[in-house]
Amino acid sequence: MMKLYDSGSYFDEMLDGDQPKPHYCSFYRKLSAFSPEQLEEKHQQAQSSFLRQGITFTVYGAQGGTERTMPFDFVPIIIPHEQWHIIETGMKQRVKALNCFLHDVYTQQQIVIDGIIPRRLIEQNPYYFPEMLGVKVPIDNHIFLAGIDLIRDEHGVYRVLEDNLRNPSGISYVFQNRYVMKEIYPEFFSKHTIQSLEKQMASMKKALLAHRPPTLQAHVEPKAVLLTAGMYNSAYYDHVFLAQQLNIQLVEGRDLIVQDLKVYRKTIYGLEQIDIIYRRIDDDFLDPTVFREDSLLGVAHLMAAYKAGNIAILNAVGNGVADDKAMYAYVPDMIRYYLQEEPILENVPTYHLHDESQRAWVLDHLHELVIKNVSASGGYDMLIGPHASAAEINSFHEKILKHPQQYIAQPTIQLSRAPAYQNGKFYPCHVDLRVYVMKGDDIFVLPGGLSRVALNEGSLIVNSSQGGGAKDTWILKEELQHAKSSSRRTVLDGTI
Repeated sequence: MMKLYDSGSYFDEMLDGDQPKPHYCSFYRKLSAFSPEQLEEKHQQAQSSFLRQGITFTVYGAQGGTERTMPFDFVPIIIPHEQWHIIETGMKQRVKALNCFLHDVYTQQQIVIDGIIPRRLIEQNPYYFPEMLGVKVPIDNHIFLAGIDLIRDEHGVYRVLEDNLRNPSGISYVFQNRYVMKEIYPEFFSKHTIQSLEKQMASMKKALLAHRPPTLQAHVEPKAVLLTAGMYNSAYYDHVFLAQQLNIQLVEGRDLIVQDLKVYRKTIYGLEQIDIIYRRIDDDFLDPTVFREDSLLGVAHLMAAYKAGNIAILNAVGNGVADDKAMYAYVPDMIRYYLQEEPILENVPTYHLHDESQRAWVLDHLHELVIKNVSASGGYDMLIGPHASAAEINSFHEKILKHPQQYIAQPTIQLSRAPAYQNGKFYPCHVDLRVYVMKGDDIFVLPGGLSRVALNEGSLIVNSSQGGGAKDTWILKEELQHAKSSSRRTVLDGTI
């Protein structure tokens, strides 16, 4: 039998004390049948599979080369159907409210007029683009794809950690994690009781093509492309995978041209008009005539074609105003304001440091808190107080005094843990879950998502650029959740 650890004071995804939870029992039994040598062999096969397929990401500024394979851990995160139903419903609610906010903030700004959100949080936000005021966005939808990060606290309560509404990455790893699991560990898939990913790309394609630009005639099938920054971008593998799976052309800015306020793709047969751009480059680089004039990644006059209604850009320009870490604290208020509903998924409590009284309290408790730069991502410019040195705490003290509006503070939450297998042993690692929500005419949630794991023992940072890895995420099908006698029989039969 595999040697387990006691979960202690942490909420453990798999263990209750030192025993597996009911929905992990079958997995645990099958896992225990492997010898240490078989486990190590399979672990190495999995890493080799990622390398063969070119499943990589880029770490800028790293020594010894920048391209790395995504570290993979084979112990999955298993979520029972009832729990997933709550997550799925909460995700749809959140994305619906965030889209209402984006539509409002670029039209009437009624939420500001009604005093729900301070005007300065919008007007002083570097990701708010006045160029988008009054732009007719196809199907009034700003969010084609959201990547929303969830954690579980020490009580097992799911909380939203972050909303990613600009260019959320990593969806390709969800599919490749499952592919590698099925290839290397087929024993775990003997009975089909896990929600499949096989037909999910069809739903994404449907959502993509729903964003018909306003001027496109009803009988014409829209043509879509995926705009990438190129092979040196950190998420290039993600771009290639999605273009292939969605069956759309992968293009760079130099492959497109705007003429007469319409966007065309250059081909060997001449120009082909394009209707939808799923862009994976940031707003600032989209159009050098409007944003950064030194950008070589975008397309000149693209915004003019956008405003004329001849092209759809997904996700919409200016979404960053809704997903920075300062605006995050107001999402529950958005849900109440726009939907007249109570939030299904809770936020992590957040302190705004521009408020004098909150700032004073936070500065006295930096050693207990997590401090985040509202504009940073990937775990950068962040202080984890309980793990920080005196010098690091002093540095953030100065930063906050100098630019209080640039930072937020949150309590240090005991992130849930799950077993990981690395270097020939099992040990507990902190995990989170990025859930992908697609919005077209309907809202669809990818079953599972990307479970990210802090593989450095004791670390709280799950980002791949800082030592994190990924796990497969299994959503158990509804038929598993029957009467206790049926559930017990399922476990004893070894069904997963």
